[in-house]
Amino acid sequence: MPDDKDKLAQVVANARRNRTDREKGYRERALKMYPWICGRCSREFTRQNVHELTVHHRDHNHDNNPEDGSNWELLCVYCHDNEHARYVDACGSGPIEERSTIATHRPFEGLADLLKK
Repeated sequence: MPDDKDKLAQVVANARRNRTDREKGYRERALKMYPWICGRCSREFTRQNVHELTVHHRDHNHDNNPEDGSNWELLCVYCHDNEHARYVDACGSGPIEERSTIATHRPFEGLADLLKK
């Protein structure tokens, strides 16, 4: 069993490292490509606070990173959170294929029989 835990830990560590590497790549390119200004609220950033400036993927696909940066916009952390909250409100929390519109849990099933007793 420890073997499985080691394998899982390795997979998770690799996934996190790959994600960090990928983010560093497009983040660095976007910061060189665009002015350090939030695309929504127009807040300006300096070297001291640029860590609060994020790269937003316009199509919400974090693997879509064209060389010309056409899928990116720089947003401050607040506007970025707001954008993703609006997207989740409009589309739901996951891809459409994964969301089910049919309720499968029946919390009151058998309640009538219980109340008759």
